[in-house]
Amino acid sequence: MTSSRRFHVLPGFGLSLGFTLAYLSLIVLIPLSAVFLKSATLTATQFIEVITAPRVVASFKLSFGASLAAAAINAVFGLMLAWCLVRYRFPGKRLIDALVDLPFALPTAVAGIALTALYAPNGWIGARLAEYGIKVAFTPTGILIALIFIGLPFIVRTVQPILDDLEPELEEAAASLGAHRWQTVRQVVLPLLAPALLTGFALAFARAVGEYGSVIFIAGNMPLVSEIAPLMIVTRLEQYDYAGATAIAAAMLVISFLLLLAINVLQGWSKKGKR
Repeated sequence: MTSSRRFHVLPGFGLSLGFTLAYLSLIVLIPLSAVFLKSATLTATQFIEVITAPRVVASFKLSFGASLAAAAINAVFGLMLAWCLVRYRFPGKRLIDALVDLPFALPTAVAGIALTALYAPNGWIGARLAEYGIKVAFTPTGILIALIFIGLPFIVRTVQPILDDLEPELEEAAASLGAHRWQTVRQVVLPLLAPALLTGFALAFARAVGEYGSVIFIAGNMPLVSEIAPLMIVTRLEQYDYAGATAIAAAMLVISFLLLLAINVLQGWSKKGKR
């Protein structure tokens, strides 16, 4: 006689799930729903007028465009940095490995001030670039650099554990079968790293979209040129236009969700392809 009672690996699953959903609701779902409820006080016409204003549209293009570009750049160079940290031994390796986490620990305002001091026309790096007519601070280029700075750890720390588990014998086996280095990277290494790389890309993008502190100082905040979307929200709040601020925030949430959903779909496809 067999018992019809089902046993779970994790005891108390129902209670744990209840606490998890309650915690998620309090921390994430209720605040997000408040944004949409507050923006719902606007009529449809007013909502469209707020999010399609020229300055708001320009800030959307800059924030999302720069965030995608920064995440893409970090995906390339973050992968290279993670590869060097895992595959090679060199002096100062532990120091560099620790410095990767610096953007996590450094207050964003401090990072913004430091980057502005470096890339301003009279800064250490900015003065050298100015000799060639290149201006970084107070331009969209400065915003891109700030977003690269704060997004790099997400790529490195997401890819690094996968590289640690990736046996070098796979690359040696591919080489023994006649594959040259690019074929080994493209057909052996990248397919195994693709899910983690896409995850790091999504995390870096999500962090960059909402970044404010490290960007506000180096951006210059020139209308229609270097104003980011979070600044538009803060500006509306300073004007006590709470409905307008939440309308911009709601639009950002929807766009971010759709982009992250697309990234997750690509990640799922890459996992299926690996299988």
